[in-house]
Amino acid sequence: LLFWKATSVPNFSYMGARLCNYLSHHLTISPQSGNFRQLLLQRCRTEYENRDEATKGDETTRKQFHAFVLFLAELYLNLEIKGTKGQVTRAEILQEGLRELLNALFSNPVDSNLICAVKLLKLTGSVLEDAWKEKGKNDMEEVIQRIENVVLDANCSRDVKHMLLKLVELRSSNWGRVHGTSPHTEATPENDPNYFMNEPTFYTSDGVPFTAADPDYQEKYQELLEREDLFPDYEENGTYLSGPGDPYFDDIDDEMDPEIEEAYEKFCLESEHKRKQ
Repeated sequence: LLFWKATSVPNFSYMGARLCNYLSHHLTISPQSGNFRQLLLQRCRTEYENRDEATKGDETTRKQFHAFVLFLAELYLNLEIKGTKGQVTRAEILQEGLRELLNALFSNPVDSNLICAVKLLKLTGSVLEDAWKEKGKNDMEEVIQRIENVVLDANCSRDVKHMLLKLVELRSSNWGRVHGTSPHTEATPENDPNYFMNEPTFYTSDGVPFTAADPDYQEKYQELLEREDLFPDYEENGTYLSGPGDPYFDDIDDEMDPEIEEAYEKFCLESEHKRKQ
């Protein structure tokens, strides 16, 4: 039930992952059936093993799969594994799983799969890259190369290519992280640009994302709580994924502005030159 709600109710993915973490440390289950975390990951494996078929499926199938991908990303960020010596780590099996899910999404580069990949990397990219670097792996370089190939070759929409380029730009700026806060000073929203980095992302009734860093956060969050469709009748199994036709995209013109178009052409030329080398 928890898995189903976390992959079907808008904005519950983050809270569902936090709840899973709490239950994994406090819920006692009959030894014969395994502990809570084992049962949870076992349920996730069912969706994970069908990843290649899901990314090639119809719109409903893909929508359900994308909800699962983003829930798994939240689990990776929030599920704490406590070692015998008291140390806390993330579930490494989820780290490897997210890498394979990215492969599946990029292997079938339709718009909705690519949008899901962008959301996954915006959510977990910095943490994944740090974890891979600690192991001496350059997986993130391979992911970025995959994105560049998609931008050059895939038959996806211009809006989605622009999203991919912005993601590459975000990664080149170290995922937007700033390391200017003194370690002896308590972090606050005023002195630490990263203060809100781990806050969950919500969406207004118009599909516009916002976090606790937004000046109008309290007002928007209250509107979210009062919205009648926050917990619908669950007739459809899906979560909010912005894409063509959604309110977010309705405000985007079909044509790039000159600055973006020039940057895009420059990127294509540089990437093509790099590939020939």
